[in-house]
Amino acid sequence: MEYEAVIGLEVHVQIKTESKIFSGSRAGYGYEPNELVDPVVMGLPGSLPVMNKAALDGIIKAGLALNCDIPDTCKWDRKNYFYPDSPNNYQITQYDQPICDGGFVEIELEGETRAVMGEHRKVALTRIHLENDVGKLNHFSEDSLVDYNRAFTPLMEIVSEPDMHSGEEAFAFLTAIRQTMIYCGVSDCDMEKGQMRADANISVRPVGQKELGAKIELKNLNSITGVKNGIEYEIKRQTQELKKGRTITQATWRWDADQGRTELMREKEDAHDYRYFPDPDLMPVRIDDEWRNWIRAEIPELPFDKQRRFMDEYALPYTITSVLVPDRVLSDFFETAAKQAPQSAQALGNYVTNDLLRELSESSQSLADCRITPDHLLSLVAAVEKGTITKQIAKDVFVEMFNSGELAEAVIDRKGLKPDFDEDQVKVWCQEAIDENPRPIEDFKSGNEKALNALLGQVMKKSRGKANPQAVNPMLRSLLS
Repeated sequence: MEYEAVIGLEVHVQIKTESKIFSGSRAGYGYEPNELVDPVVMGLPGSLPVMNKAALDGIIKAGLALNCDIPDTCKWDRKNYFYPDSPNNYQITQYDQPICDGGFVEIELEGETRAVMGEHRKVALTRIHLENDVGKLNHFSEDSLVDYNRAFTPLMEIVSEPDMHSGEEAFAFLTAIRQTMIYCGVSDCDMEKGQMRADANISVRPVGQKELGAKIELKNLNSITGVKNGIEYEIKRQTQELKKGRTITQATWRWDADQGRTELMREKEDAHDYRYFPDPDLMPVRIDDEWRNWIRAEIPELPFDKQRRFMDEYALPYTITSVLVPDRVLSDFFETAAKQAPQSAQALGNYVTNDLLRELSESSQSLADCRITPDHLLSLVAAVEKGTITKQIAKDVFVEMFNSGELAEAVIDRKGLKPDFDEDQVKVWCQEAIDENPRPIEDFKSGNEKALNALLGQVMKKSRGKANPQAVNPMLRSLLS
């Protein structure tokens, strides 16, 4: 019997705000333990929650970017549970009236090769709701300590439908959400800082069966790659159990990345175990068209839309757009130059995705801190297109520009890279190359166009790399004819 997996994800994303939700305490990361607290965060008697509008703006923007409906009214509920990371002994969340309903996430699966765009499909969402984050437990050899700095940070939970069937799809889903949230400025989605976390619900069933199998919730997935690996392992484990005739029991398991396997944590709670009821201290929120439209106007062009436009408007290949588009700052940097010289967009894209990223990596600099600007790229491309320098010399010029901050013309003058010969000299070198290399000439005259490259290489060698191949090529053809 063949089996298939059905996967749904619950993705928690912290919304980037100055203060916490329901609390005036500062939100942030990297502070001393328990520094970002106040009476509301600590659940002290008499403290009352107050709504943070910036958190509402953030989740509405996320919902619109992910194609959700934004209902006119949402309300707040208490989810009751007793755990050291929640001093209130409950979480303020949304149960039956979330702020975002439905929606979908466009994902891209891996193509056959690096140069080929993979399949695009839509993964359906159930909802996105808003709640307060909880504290963080730090476990040691003999005790555990709790840090409430993270508690009450605005947290949205993006819940997918059981609409995925592989670890690869889950990887693409999380990648798409992360890129969208960063593009919109909703969150930085740094998983090492806990700004984005994911739980996976995985079930396996016989192919053709409509009813879902018993669900395993997989936790402790601390990276997008970890989600993919954990899901793939759990699919294999459940499939093997079913083939042996054993029963899968609904439960919560954890992913052990060091051991590369899953292990049982606890039996899964049901919704009634949390005793949801409306929060008595917070009023429902009404969202009108004016609010929705204001937020919608703040949403930038999203990654896949930008990728399609770059390929259409600038004729960029997928190998370039797939590097540019995931980074909004990098793609904006490229387009600042490309708008001024659209005919040179591919050359500009190559310098950004190859030379610029290489130098940034080797120098451990960010794009904002380096000396290269779009004007530098434009000056370099212009020098190549005018024939002032060759593409090969341009590689060295780029490094000099990166280190010195000079434009291409200044580097070319300072390094003496301009050709110091005329067309007659190029013709002499071409004739010498022809006289000295009879074999490539025979091959060329026999119809082998690539044989001309051997002669071109000899001319470039004679000119110490300064001759322009665009001028040498036609001259060689003319002499050979």
